[in-house]
Amino acid sequence: MAGHSKWANIQHRKGRQDAVRAKLFSKLSKEITVAAKMGDPDPDKNPRLRLAVKEAKSVSVPKDVIDRAIKKSIGGDAENYDEIRYEGYGPNGVAVIVEAMTDNRNRTASNVRSTFAKNGGNLGETGSVAFMFDRMGQITYAASVGDADTVMMAAIEAGAEDVESGDEEHVIWCQAADLNAVSTALEAALGESDSTKLVWKPQTSTELDLDAAQKLMKLIDALEDDDDVQHVTANFEISDEVMAQL
Repeated sequence: MAGHSKWANIQHRKGRQDAVRAKLFSKLSKEITVAAKMGDPDPDKNPRLRLAVKEAKSVSVPKDVIDRAIKKSIGGDAENYDEIRYEGYGPNGVAVIVEAMTDNRNRTASNVRSTFAKNGGNLGETGSVAFMFDRMGQITYAASVGDADTVMMAAIEAGAEDVESGDEEHVIWCQAADLNAVSTALEAALGESDSTKLVWKPQTSTELDLDAAQKLMKLIDALEDDDDVQHVTANFEISDEVMAQL
C-alpha cells in the first residue's frame, strides 16, 4: 500500500503542477490577445505585444498557443477585458498589489475582496499601497551570460538604471517606459534574456517569520488561483532558513 500511496501522491503533485501550468498559459495567452487587440498584431510594431510574447516564451508557452492568441485578436471574437489594479494589505501588514483582466468588474472585485478577507488581509482603495512600489522594467539573464562587469557595461550602454548580479542570475532594472528599448539593446549585446517584463519593485520590504510567511503564501496562492488575476506583487522578504521550512 505504501507504494500505491506514493504513486498517488506523485500523481496528485503532477496534476497540481499541470493545472498551475495550464492556468499560467491561459493568463499569458489573455495578455497576448489583449496586447494584440489594443495595438498592432505584429510584435515588432507593438512593444506591449512583444513583451507579452517574450514573457510567454520564457516559460515555454508553445508557439502555436501564442499564434492562436494573436489570431484571436484579429478575428474580432476576442472578449473585451478591463485592466484593473487592486491594492491591499496581507498578514503582518504586507502591502499587496493585484493586477487583473476581467470581463466582469463586479465579479472580480467581489472575489478579490473575499480572498483578502478569508486570508487575513484587507482590500484597500486604489493608491493605498502603490506609493510603496516603483513601476520598473526588469530583465534577467543567467549568470553564465557573463561576469558582473560585462553585464554592467552592457546595461549602462543600453540605458538601464541598475544591475543586481548574483550566483545564479543578473537582474537588470530600467524605467518602465524604456523597457522595450533597453531589452532590444541588451539582446544585441548579450543575446536573448531569460525574462523581460514590467514589475512593481518594492521600495522597502517586511521580513516574515515562518507563521506569517505561511499565511501570506496562502493569500497569494488564493489570489493567483483566480482566473481574472494576472499578477500578484507583495513587499516581503523571507530568510533562507524560513524558506527551507516552507
